[in-house]
Order: sequence, then C-alpha cells, then structure tokens
Amino acid sequence: MSEERSPAGRDGDVDDSPQDASEANHTSLKYSLLGPSLTKAGQEAVDQSVVSEIIYNASKGSKFFNREEEKDKILTTKIERILSKKQKLEQLDLTRELRAADNMLAQLELSRDLTQQIVHVDCDAFYASVELLDRPELEDLPFAVGGGVLTTCNYVARKFGCRSGMPGFVAKKLCPELVLLPLNFDKYNSKAAEIREVLVEYDPRFESASIDEAYLNITEYCARHGLEPAEAISKMRQEVHEKAKITVSAGIAANTRIAKICSNMNKPNGQFSVPHDRTAIMDFMAGLSCRKVNGIGRVLERELASVGINTCGDIFSHRQYLQQLFGDKTYEFLLRCYLGLGRTSVQPAVEYERKSVGTESTFREISDPVQLRDKLRWTADELEKDMRRAECKGRTLCLKVKLHTFEVLTRQVVPPKAVFLADDLYSYSLPMLAKLEQEIPSLRLRLLGLRCTHLVSTKPPDTALFFGLRPRLPYADDSTIRDQDGEWERWPDEPLPGHDSVSGDTPPAPSEDISREVEGYRRHGKEITANPQKGGSVERELWDCPICARPQAADERRFNEHIDLCLSRQAIRDTVQQEGAALSVVATTMMMTPPPPVDKKLKKRTRQPTEADPRQTKLRFG
Repeated sequence: MSEERSPAGRDGDVDDSPQDASEANHTSLKYSLLGPSLTKAGQEAVDQSVVSEIIYNASKGSKFFNREEEKDKILTTKIERILSKKQKLEQLDLTRELRAADNMLAQLELSRDLTQQIVHVDCDAFYASVELLDRPELEDLPFAVGGGVLTTCNYVARKFGCRSGMPGFVAKKLCPELVLLPLNFDKYNSKAAEIREVLVEYDPRFESASIDEAYLNITEYCARHGLEPAEAISKMRQEVHEKAKITVSAGIAANTRIAKICSNMNKPNGQFSVPHDRTAIMDFMAGLSCRKVNGIGRVLERELASVGINTCGDIFSHRQYLQQLFGDKTYEFLLRCYLGLGRTSVQPAVEYERKSVGTESTFREISDPVQLRDKLRWTADELEKDMRRAECKGRTLCLKVKLHTFEVLTRQVVPPKAVFLADDLYSYSLPMLAKLEQEIPSLRLRLLGLRCTHLVSTKPPDTALFFGLRPRLPYADDSTIRDQDGEWERWPDEPLPGHDSVSGDTPPAPSEDISREVEGYRRHGKEITANPQKGGSVERELWDCPICARPQAADERRFNEHIDLCLSRQAIRDTVQQEGAALSVVATTMMMTPPPPVDKKLKKRTRQPTEADPRQTKLRFG
C-alpha cells in the first residue's frame, strides 16, 4: 500500500465539475448515503465529505438512488412540518409543558440504579479478526469480509472510509487495493463459542446480543473476588485473547445504554468506563453526539438537528417541545438519553419472549408469476422449518416484498387458525401476492419474505418442572428473536446497487451475493444460542428444596420461584385437608343426630306452587 496515497481521497475519484442545482440540494441525501455504520470505530480521521461524494456519484442514476432521493424528499417535507409546528409552539405559553417535562424528569430520576456493574463486550472487527488467523499476511493490508456488501472491514481499510454495509464496488473506489474475502459462518460460530466460554465464567447469565456481542453483569463476580470492575474486565479481555486469539473492547457503566457507548470509545482492544455517579453520567451524556446513542439513526438524527438538538445535553433546553413534535415514546426516550438512564437487567437471550418468526430472500428481479409463486412456496417451506425450531404457531401472517424500485410493501392477514405448516403459510399468503399483482401491473420483485406474529407456543408442558424436578435446558441450537439494542454485524436493509450498464441492465445487487452465501436467505432478527455451562461441564450445582427436598438449579431467582410454588402447593394441600376434615365432622354429626319428630296432623300431601309461565295464557271457565 503506497504511503503517498491519502486515505478516503485520491485524485480523479471525485468529479470536480460544477454541481447543478439538483446536486446542490442533495447535501442531506449525501449524508444519508454514508450508511448506518457511520459511527463505527476507525472512522474518526476519515474525510466523510469525500466518501459521501464518491458514494453519491457511484450510485447516481440507479434505482436505489432514485428511491433514496424520494425518501430524502419525504423526510425533508416532514422536517418542514416539524419546524412549522415548533415555530407556532414558540409563540404559545408552554409553562404547563415545561412543568410536565420537569415532572417526567424527576419521575425518571427515581428509577436510576447505580448499584450494578454492567459491561458491554464488543469484538474488534470480528469476522476480519477471525479471517486474519488463517491469513496473517493480510495484517497490514486493507481487507474486508463479504461479497457484494461488506459485513466488516479491518482497521486498515477503515482509514480509507470502508465500513460494514458498504457495497463492494464503492469500497473498491475508496481503496482499490482492498482485498475481499468470502464469508465462512462455521468459523465465526466456532470462534464465538470460544469467547462465550470465557464470558460465562464472569456472568453465567450473560446476554448475547449477536454472534460477537454480549452484555454482562459482573456485580456479583467483583464482590466475590474482591476486584474492581476495570481490573476484572481487563483480566477477562486478556483471557479471551489467550483462548480465542482475537481482541475485544469493553465498556463499563451503570446500565446497558452507557456501556454500549463506552465499548466504542477505546477501540480496538481497549476499555472505557463511566463512574457510577449521577454527576459524572450527566456530564458524559451532555457532550455526547445524539448519533452515538443506540436507537438514534440517520432519520431521527436529522430531525433532532433541525430543531437544534445535536448533543444529548441539548435535549434539556428543548424539553417543552419534544412531546408535541415527536410523540410520547420518542419524548420519553430522549429524556432517558439526557439523564443517561438505561436498563440494568441482564439475562440470557433465550429467556426473552419471542415476538415474531420470519424469513426473507433477496434475488434478481422476478416478474414471471410462476417464478414468484415458486419463490413464495420456497419461503413458506423455510419459514415452517423456523417455526418448528421455535416451537410456535402464528396468528398473524405478514407478506413483505421489495419492488424493483426498492420500495418496500407489506401486507398481512389473520388466518382462521394459528398456522405454521408450509401448506397453510403458502395458501394464506398467495391471495396477498395475487392482490399485489392486480394492484401493480407488471409487478417486479427483488425481495420476498414471510413473517408470523402473535405467536402461540407449541412446546409440550414441562411436567418435570411442575413436580419440582430439574427444568429442561434449551438445546445448543435453540434461538430467539428479539428487538434489542442493535447488533454488531448488521445486514444492510437497503443495499446499494452498482452502476446501470450502458445497455440499461442493472447488475446484481450486493445483497444477492450475501443471500447466496447465507443459504440464499436471511431470517428476521438474530439467531442467539443458549449460554454455555459454567466451566464447560454439563452437570450444574444443585440446591435442595427445603419443602419438597428435590434438587433445583443453583439460581437464586428460579430457586425462590420454585419455593413459592412448593409453598402454594402445600397451602392447597392444607386447605383441602382442613376442608375435608371439616366436612367429615359435619357428616359424622349429622349421622349421630336423630331427625326431629314429625307432626302427623300437619303432614299433608300438598302440591308445591310453581311459578306461572308468562308465555302461557290463563283460561277461565264458568
């Protein structure tokens, strides 16, 4: 790699011709085209204006560009409405709104918990680090993993502006020497399992957020070993490096939100912590860019910037406008960001309730009705496999399609019964596809997916748990889907296509290469495996229940729940026994007590009066 060439910029890559009026108005679009991974570590010294110009010129005129341009115009119109509404609000007396915001802040402040040591662990360029173990000669060269779309880049390539989610042809324009390696998920899963074996020693109930991301609560570990959190995490990172031969970065804070931000502060192979002090947390969040908070993406970032909110500290001065400008959920979310609040509960991913199960595939444009139905049938077959693996049925079936113009449409239906079989999934989704064909003449699709929501579990009841025996453990291939704090190696939802060729044919979209590499499709959400057993042993420490004397898992929460259940059973037994004893006493007393004497004179055969039926008519004679 030549040292004279400056990263993220070379002569001849950027068109120096004068921009026309339309290009001059595309400032926000150019920024949006930088992608969701703009804040990835290693991008700090990159001239993003040069990168955005290259992406803009490379994608201009494509269908994806036209769709992004349309979305940018819609967002611009929305921002104009927000600014107009804010201008009207500024002319009103917002004393009540200001007081309500202060009350909300005071109420949220009461939920602050500074007692937990939460850690976010993030592998450094995970896929690239794993590949580097087999290709050490690439250590000083820029390389990336992925085909049409990059899933991750090493830190040498990031200096040129390359990052995950970027199309390969754009990355090649930024760095012609970039080496592209194919994906190998078997290696990545194997390496991730090695890392989890280390994490489980520090928190057996750690929470996997992705294949290379996890949250830990090390409060108990630090107390048991008499270590400071920073010392414990430094030790953990060293053990991961010794065992898996890759580096990880970590963030230490009072909650998951701040911990995730901290893990990106000293990358690669570093750690950062925020003191468990309210003042320190408030100072840290005050100067933090809104975009660095997980949950604030390109759209919300631009909306906030339009009203003058660029950092989390700016939220306070605009608190009286937030609810009416952005709605209740965003209003509370922003106030939590200002206070630096986040969740402190960390639990294994398999314990989260699954909200949906789905699968989708990206392919070359298809317009033939027969091929579309074949693709729908294949998707239904794949979804049935996922539904069987998740042991559930769905009450609602959703169809997702992406047109050749990159416009995404969704339709849903509520079948008369919960479904999971491929035949049912296909038969109930086919009318939705047929209706789309009627609504859109010459329908051409590049993505098709099915998803089931409002799930109903088909898992057999755990009779062992009911009788107080050891609960069944999930298998290693059990997975869960959830909408949690972001993921590390995210598949791009809107991939950039290449240049349209002279003949007008669109080259394969980057996601097509990815979809072939991951068995032709991808599932909705993240596949999360169960935590490994501490120490690598299948046998677990057991505690004997003082009520039923049966062994239970050595988990305080589950053990207490089991004791409560046993006490409830005992209370039911005692109640039944008491009621049974009382009934037997009453029955014995009745049998021993002679019946009262009957007066024969009063004993007459009389007919009991019955209530007259109002529907009958009384007949009188005489």
